[in-house]
Amino acid sequence: MGIEIRKVGIIGAGQMGSGIAQVCAQAGYEVSLNDINEDRIHAGLATINGNIAKLVQKGTVTETERQAALQRISAAPGYEDLHGCDLVIEAATENEEVKRKIFTTVCPVLRPDAMLASNTSSISITRLASVTDRPERFIGIHFMNPVPRMQLVELIRGIATEDPTFDAAKHFISALGKTVTVAEDFPAFIVNRILLPMINEAIYTLYEGVGSVDAIDTAMKLGANHPMGPLQLADFIGLDTCLSVMQVLHEGLADSKYRPCPLLVKYVEAGWLGRKTQRGFYDYRGEKPVPTR
Repeated sequence: MGIEIRKVGIIGAGQMGSGIAQVCAQAGYEVSLNDINEDRIHAGLATINGNIAKLVQKGTVTETERQAALQRISAAPGYEDLHGCDLVIEAATENEEVKRKIFTTVCPVLRPDAMLASNTSSISITRLASVTDRPERFIGIHFMNPVPRMQLVELIRGIATEDPTFDAAKHFISALGKTVTVAEDFPAFIVNRILLPMINEAIYTLYEGVGSVDAIDTAMKLGANHPMGPLQLADFIGLDTCLSVMQVLHEGLADSKYRPCPLLVKYVEAGWLGRKTQRGFYDYRGEKPVPTR
């Protein structure tokens, strides 16, 4: 018997969580949006409203569709508010301890047949599933950022994930109008295993004085046809997230080629995490971004 998903719970109302909530609501799913902080839920709802309003201006969504999508999303301040969900997706910060704590706390209030997923970009799905009461109903559903615009979703089975869970997740992603790529449960999966070492190498190139921020980003935009330079992309992702993915790769695969660049560590220690803190490899406090080195 297949698993039917009608109502989706999302834990974490930040950039990723609110993006996932938006695409689910636009695809016709009922959504319950949870966060540890109620203000963040309201900020997430405001972001979604603004994003869909822009789509109305562009003419890709009608005003009626916008209102219908917004009506499908409700605030869920407590985990008990997720009780009616068929699928709950965790989209909290990229920290294993935080995620494990969420799963152990949320499991008792969910229906026994509910599916659980993590939007982790690098952490072992098997390990996260092991702290839950339903490892066979647990799966990795890794959306790309920004969720409404990016076409790809990585689907990662843990060692215990059963076929009905995998099939239901595949069906769910295609219902969102996204494309599935299936990755094995190894550190950082496919996208970040290839992308983050490239970003880390760009930071080494800067650290060793091979090129300036501007030279490196221009070189990769025009020389490799990348839409965004690697340092600009690192700022967009968040330098703390870049560092945590590199640490997962370095610890999980024990290969020195994944060693995080000391300059990346230094920026994170300074609290210069990129766009979200207004400073990273670029300074975003003025009219336009200015390289910081």
